[in-house]
Amino acid sequence: MIVAMTPAHIDALWPYEHDMFGADAWSRESYAAELDDTDLRHYLAVETEEGELLGWGGVLVVGGTAEILTIGVVPAARRQGLATDLLHALLEVARLRGARECFLEVREDNDAARAFYDREGFRRTRLRRGYYDNGRANAVEMRLELAP
Repeated sequence: MIVAMTPAHIDALWPYEHDMFGADAWSRESYAAELDDTDLRHYLAVETEEGELLGWGGVLVVGGTAEILTIGVVPAARRQGLATDLLHALLEVARLRGARECFLEVREDNDAARAFYDREGFRRTRLRRGYYDNGRANAVEMRLELAP
């Protein structure tokens, strides 16, 4: 079940954040600040019926442009379509907020994530050298045109 992300979800995702995102992991304070900015940002969480966190994601929308900020699925819940569900829900939020295009960055060496976004219709726009891991990993910027 997809729900609005709350501060309680930060505690639930925290055990996974560093393992999943390494040097690029966000701090608790960063997540709290992101959740506080409801004008431009929108965060969602996937939970079980019992309220256990399975995944989370966020989108930033400024004018006609959206950016997927993060998508994470806990390791035990992967390969069940939750990332796809989250992405589709975030893209719908972006459309409802007036976005006509959506961008994201993904690590160049993350073949699985790049293939996922390719399947979802995102296309590479450029390479951002040194974007991740304190300058040691490149990012691929990708774009998706959003239908009205």
